[in-house]
Amino acid sequence: TVAEVRILHPRVSRRQPGGATELRTRLLGCRVEGLQRRGKYLWLNLDSGEALVLHLGMSGQIRVFEEPVADDPHVRAWFRLEERWIAFRDMRTFGWMMLAPVGPGGLPAPVQHIAADPLSPEFDSAAVTRNLTATSRSIKRILLDQEVISGIGNIYADEALWRSRIHFETPGDTLSEAAALGLIGDARDVLAEALDAGGTSFDALYVGVSGQQGWFQRHLSVYGREGEACERCGGPISRVAFTNRSSYLCPACQQRPEG
Repeated sequence: TVAEVRILHPRVSRRQPGGATELRTRLLGCRVEGLQRRGKYLWLNLDSGEALVLHLGMSGQIRVFEEPVADDPHVRAWFRLEERWIAFRDMRTFGWMMLAPVGPGGLPAPVQHIAADPLSPEFDSAAVTRNLTATSRSIKRILLDQEVISGIGNIYADEALWRSRIHFETPGDTLSEAAALGLIGDARDVLAEALDAGGTSFDALYVGVSGQQGWFQRHLSVYGREGEACERCGGPISRVAFTNRSSYLCPACQQRPEG
């Protein structure tokens, strides 16, 4: 049961009609019946029939404490659930939360457009394969499109493409069905291995709910390894500009598409 709500930054409730006051009033006394996730969205199913939807933005995270921490400048909201305090931390304040009705498939309205991720029971590999191969967009742009497949960010896209020996600029409609299915399988494996390792923590910002750092960064094959030897062929790893980010690849293993 939600026993206390503290909203510490106005941006966290910016999408909630009525703002922080409305959010606090409607949450107090609600019983949490479950927690679900899709992509960067988390939501708590409430006994009121609504869901508290949280979008993590670029740097949002959920932390669990026995008592609220007074000296953490990045906590934007606190929730007390019986004997535990839940903190919503967000250094860059791109994240937000709001109450929303639950719609078809048990998805809250703000999440309806987000596709399932490769680790979800409802993930349909055949349908996603058709979507991957039905467009001339570059395969990395498709992998990062949360309406096609969710849960894959820049790091894990590069790792999956390296495993599949596919250049990130390859048009989706030039991939065979077998290649697309193989890429989906590699993406699933990367996500599962990263999850088992507690995620990828390049600094102290990226931690689990109890504050522990992940260690999948120790097992990355290409991301962040510019100039190092490819563990498969020995050639040098390259870094290439990609939108406002970077793509890492092995040019020998992942040959650029012709044309």
